[in-house]
Amino acid sequence: MSGPVSFGGEKAVIDRSLKGLYPILSMPFDAKGRIDEEDLRRETEFAISAGVHGVGIAMASEVFKLSEAERDLALRTVVAQTRGRVKVVMHSSAPGTNLAIKYSRRAEKLGADAVMVTPPTALPMPPTQVVEYFQELSDAITIPIFVQDIGSAPVPPHVVAEIARTAENACYAKVETPPTPPRVAEATRLGGDAVIVFGGAGGRALIGELRNGSVGTMPGCAIPEVFHKVWDLYHEGKVADAEALLTRNMPMLDMYKESLDVSYHLTKEVLRLRRVFKSTYVRHPTIPPGKAAIERVQRLVEELGLAVI
Repeated sequence: MSGPVSFGGEKAVIDRSLKGLYPILSMPFDAKGRIDEEDLRRETEFAISAGVHGVGIAMASEVFKLSEAERDLALRTVVAQTRGRVKVVMHSSAPGTNLAIKYSRRAEKLGADAVMVTPPTALPMPPTQVVEYFQELSDAITIPIFVQDIGSAPVPPHVVAEIARTAENACYAKVETPPTPPRVAEATRLGGDAVIVFGGAGGRALIGELRNGSVGTMPGCAIPEVFHKVWDLYHEGKVADAEALLTRNMPMLDMYKESLDVSYHLTKEVLRLRRVFKSTYVRHPTIPPGKAAIERVQRLVEELGLAVI
């Protein structure tokens, strides 16, 4: 189902068909902290080979640590590597409306299929201003917008629904404020046909989110083939098998939930072990996890039989 939005006096059809597994890519850097384009292409292909439906460049990609030129480089690289085989979502949040519009227009120009946006956090705004922020952004672009609801910038389900009613192409919601399953259910109930809900928060509650109305998930990119298998099993009606597979991998997923910063290091270590990344460099500021956490994730890769795809 698609809906028209006004742009420049014309009507554009917004793609409302996005669904499935959209892992957020980890951003590879070389030893000097520069984007490693080769590894970024390899990671994109790694995800596609795992059967994903789309990929994203967002918070798990350290996008807020990238310059505008680096944002462009990363997006160009991913779009070129996908060659239209899967969708690409680009994070385009900013503290101010004008800057968010600039980032979003740039993402659209460089080939992103959708953008993902959190409300401003530098100067917290009441719901009416949040709705207006998304309305102005919606009026400026023709691709879909994911309204990202996270703990540091929550967007309650009733506000998600109001945004979708006001800004027609802000029709997707990524729900990550815990606990996610009931929040997915509420966003689905209040938003009706206007809101298409994805889950997030590392994919730990994927099955509960699906049961409550989500049509997709945006986890990290360390084990995309596992999430793809869980997705397939669930939609084949083999829910118990899907739950068992997700539970088997939960020790790995639980390691990432300590903090977003820790998840950067551990995800890159898994990708290094799986011969996707050459380096595990995380841009400063960062506090690396201890030796015990690195050794545990190394053991889990072996115990779970995670191989090169």
